[in-house]
Amino acid sequence: MKKIIIIGATSGIGRGLAEAYVQEDCLIGITGRRENLLQEICVRNKDKLFYQVCNITETHTTIQCLETLVQKMGGMDILIICAGTGELNPELSYQLEEPTLLTNVIGFTNIADWGFRYFEQQKSGHLITISSVGGTRGSGVAPAYNASKAYQINYMEGLRQKATKSPYPIHTTDIRPGFVDTAMAKGEGLFWITPVDKAVKQIKRAIHKKRKVAFISKRWKYIAILFRHLPAAIYCRM
Repeated sequence: MKKIIIIGATSGIGRGLAEAYVQEDCLIGITGRRENLLQEICVRNKDKLFYQVCNITETHTTIQCLETLVQKMGGMDILIICAGTGELNPELSYQLEEPTLLTNVIGFTNIADWGFRYFEQQKSGHLITISSVGGTRGSGVAPAYNASKAYQINYMEGLRQKATKSPYPIHTTDIRPGFVDTAMAKGEGLFWITPVDKAVKQIKRAIHKKRKVAFISKRWKYIAILFRHLPAAIYCRM
């Protein structure tokens, strides 16, 4: 029976993954800041669902919470980091940028490092991060969000390099969604919005196949390629 921990499972993609995996032969551990929502999810199947209240920006307590959750479950085979935040911030208010950096950079790094070390000691495991197509280029309306997702993409590439050189079967997967129909999809003129259930199915498939990188939905791969090769002089006028 696989043991899966999902960071940030109270809503959106994280909650969708928890509800999907519980239908399979898995033990699921979920974390989030809102205990009432964690309880709401776990009450559906108390034998297979476990939770731990955790605010990943509080790095001094996060690892203790995760280790407690691992003990409850009797181990961990898969770690999925779904927790993330970001705001539209064309006025460059630091009060809006700071939570994004604390969550998507500091909190993410703390958990990713812990998870990778755990899998090294265990000599196996699979680390997954939900980053974003937004990490492909910078954004004038959401600078911290896009920059933090670029950080995650590059950090996961570094861990992928470490995993490749490891003598153990440690896998990493970088999931890069475009717009998914969650509270994180902000702004006007959004297009190619993927329903949560469709996103969850594609993410689960990518995890099962141990994809190194997966775009959700798949067509966002071509947008990322276009953005990556677009000359800066053109991109900055968009």
